[in-house]
Amino acid sequence: MKKSFDVFLSTIQNMSNWASSASLWPFSFGISCCAIEMMHAAASRVDLDRFGCLFRPSPKHSDLMIVAGSVTEKMAAQIINLYNQMLFPKYVIAMGSCAISGGLYQDSYSIVNGIEKLIPVDIAVPGCPPAPEDLAKAILKLQRRIKSASSK
Repeated sequence: MKKSFDVFLSTIQNMSNWASSASLWPFSFGISCCAIEMMHAAASRVDLDRFGCLFRPSPKHSDLMIVAGSVTEKMAAQIINLYNQMLFPKYVIAMGSCAISGGLYQDSYSIVNGIEKLIPVDIAVPGCPPAPEDLAKAILKLQRRIKSASSK
C-alpha cells in the first residue's frame, strides 16, 4: 500500500517540476549594458516566450530574477528586498561579468564583487556583455535542472 502511494506522490512531484520549468516568469533587474542584451533575448530573434518565459514587472509575480550588469553597494539592499518578495521556489541568473565578479569595475569601492555575496545564484552567464543566445541557453539549463530536481 505504501509503495503505490510513494509512486503517486513521485508522479505529482514530476508533474509539478515540469510545470514549474515550463513557465518561468523572470523579474528583470537590468542595470547596465547587459540589460540591452537581456531585452534582445526577449525580442523576436531569440524569443524567450517560446520557452515559457514571460517577463513580469513585479517580483511578487516572478520566480526567476535575472541580474544583468554591475551592482553598486547602494543597490544591494534593494536587490535583497526584491529577492525576498519573489515567489517560492525562486531562482537567480547572474548575467555578465559585472554581476558575476564586478567585471571592469571590481576595484571600485562602490561595486559589489559578485551578486552571490548578496543572494544565491543558480546559473552564471559569463561575458561582457554576453550574447542573447547565452541567456537563452542558461534558461534552458535552468529548466533542465528544475525538471530533474525530483530525481535527486
